[in-house]
Amino acid sequence: MSHEDFPTDDPAVVTCGLPYANGDLHVGHLRTYVGGDVYARALERLGQQTAFVSGSDMHGTPVAVNAEREGVSPEDFALEWHERYAETFPKFNVDFDNYGHTHDETNTEITRELVRELDERGHVYEKEIMVAYDPVDDQYLPDRYVEGTCPYCGAQARGDECDEGCQRHLEPGEIEDPVSTISGNPAEYRERTHKFFAVSEFADYLSEFLDRLEGTSNARNQPREWIEQGLQDWCITRDMDWGIDYPSDDDGTTDADETDADETDAADLVLYVWVDAPIEYISSTKQYADRVGADVFDWEAAWKADADHDGGQVVHVIGRDIIQHHTIFWPAMLHATDHVEPRAVMASGFVTLGGKGFSTSRDRAVWADEYLEEGFHPDLLRYYLATNGGFQQDVDFSWERFRERVNAELVGTIGNFLYRSLLFAHRNYDGAPADVEGASEEVAAAIDEAVADVAAAVNDYSIRDLGDAVTALAGFGNEYIQRNEPWALVDDDPDAAAQVIYDCVQIAKAIAVLFEPIAPEKCERLWAQLGEDGSVHDVTVEAATEPPAGAFGEPDELFAKIPEERVEELNEKLEARVAEATDEDAADGEDADGDGSAADDASADDASADETAADAADDEGNDAASDLEPLAEERIGFGEFEDLDLRVGQIVSAEGIEGADKLARLEVDLGVEARQIVAGIKQLHDLESLPGTRVIVLANLERAELFGVESNGMVLAAGEEADLLTTHGDAEPGTQVK
Repeated sequence: MSHEDFPTDDPAVVTCGLPYANGDLHVGHLRTYVGGDVYARALERLGQQTAFVSGSDMHGTPVAVNAEREGVSPEDFALEWHERYAETFPKFNVDFDNYGHTHDETNTEITRELVRELDERGHVYEKEIMVAYDPVDDQYLPDRYVEGTCPYCGAQARGDECDEGCQRHLEPGEIEDPVSTISGNPAEYRERTHKFFAVSEFADYLSEFLDRLEGTSNARNQPREWIEQGLQDWCITRDMDWGIDYPSDDDGTTDADETDADETDAADLVLYVWVDAPIEYISSTKQYADRVGADVFDWEAAWKADADHDGGQVVHVIGRDIIQHHTIFWPAMLHATDHVEPRAVMASGFVTLGGKGFSTSRDRAVWADEYLEEGFHPDLLRYYLATNGGFQQDVDFSWERFRERVNAELVGTIGNFLYRSLLFAHRNYDGAPADVEGASEEVAAAIDEAVADVAAAVNDYSIRDLGDAVTALAGFGNEYIQRNEPWALVDDDPDAAAQVIYDCVQIAKAIAVLFEPIAPEKCERLWAQLGEDGSVHDVTVEAATEPPAGAFGEPDELFAKIPEERVEELNEKLEARVAEATDEDAADGEDADGDGSAADDASADDASADETAADAADDEGNDAASDLEPLAEERIGFGEFEDLDLRVGQIVSAEGIEGADKLARLEVDLGVEARQIVAGIKQLHDLESLPGTRVIVLANLERAELFGVESNGMVLAAGEEADLLTTHGDAEPGTQVK
């Protein structure tokens, strides 16, 4: 694998983290899949050979629990959801080259081969561990069958991760005060023999790998802390029936130690879901190559390296909650078996709804099918999700903000330019004026700049910048046509008028090419309106500067405004649903957060599923987070308040602290002096956009040292999303807050 700028001569594979086959998709889930699709399409626009693959994660305890509840087999239960996902993604123009699942024959075979190779190379060993066990129901409790307290941070934890606290991966036996999520019975730990992958052997390699890794900064910074704290080896088997069986001597897939006394035979174990889930990336790529032929795409050239070939360019698009799996466990597995390491990991932030967490138990979500049933075009949502903040930032979905973005940018900027210029071209020239030799120097330079900006966005892994490049080009087009007023030139200077309109048609063609990754269906329609041959999906960025086709018919408007009353109607529907779901919970004698049962746990996203920000929105912890804390009953005197030195500050610079998950180092101007302040906003804000922001600072807080960095004050923020407190007016830095 090289680290040359895209496009390269090597095949690229873009993957999205596997959705867990256990429940409906909502707009929070779609952020990662839309992001992956946009990025894969953008690579292809640059001329990069690309396979875009994913699949459904079929295994794990939530599937088994819910299948049992519904009286069907886990396979039938998961397949039903898999088929629904396969039908839903294309409705949002998410066009996977292959969408498989982890239980199919290809993934089962490749998983066993890879695990066998790990075993034969001495990277797997057996170890006796303590596994949670329900003595009342006489049942072992793997992963999501058990919940309790995180041993590292003390937060509520479930299964194999501290999803409400430090987000660490947890090994079997680590959760304190375990309770069965099936029965609610207190659990105990019993000794069992399991298989372990010696991840700790790869600490040096992984540290060097992170130095090379491209993508979002959170994907590089979070894992460094885990490496510095010391990597723990990884238990790769579970006590359950549903999953891929651990390779045994009987099926000829391993020749592991036959001399070790093992009370739990490997035949009794299945592989942990996080073993076979990422291997689906390889399996899905192989299925695509088998279908189209190696001359179209060679999966081995993409995933395997040899003396003559460095391998392909692998880009993983995930949610930040599964960074550890994609930057520690998975690269170690790939390296140990001579596969290509990922070139980049793009980890998205979470998605909230109107400033609050998604809640499936309260039906507080905008479901994927619901969005379409309301009559909105999928490309509108794609634009909103792709450009509403940096990819690693948390973003908020609200119908109000959605309407504002559509009306102001898609309708007011892009749509306005396209319709007014193409309509004028059709009515006066039947299309692009025929006697113009080419685009003017000014317009050619503007298009070249947009093409360069798109290429830079791809190599910076910024789908927001990609969208901004197109919006800026359309904005230039609006300014250009308004400044040159071709309607006033038609009679007085027809040659000048023809040049202006030809330029506008050229800009419109460039928009069709460059905006296709974000709005593929709308751009295909624009391509047809321009009278161009073939499909816009098949062209590269070079087509942006090629002469327009010429004649075309009367265009129609690509985007329509969303009226304000539609937002009111949608909000009313959402509020009514939430109220109904809350009333039903109360009638059932349950709180709205769920009763801690396996049903509520399983309806949330599994650790292997939530690359999309939706797991934080789906589980019951976010329901609780959406409720406001009661006001403090204890009062302080005015004198105590006066002791607080609150000042207006202005952020001068902001950068993440290496190795710290959440911490950023800010330099803040307080008028009389500049202060260095450490704030836990690294994952919640685009740090590059913060300089110039006015904030409120508690200036007389005692100095502290966080992650080896001195903090001299506190920046005030509201809520879990760290909404920075600022001023309504232009109070100068250093102004005291009274």
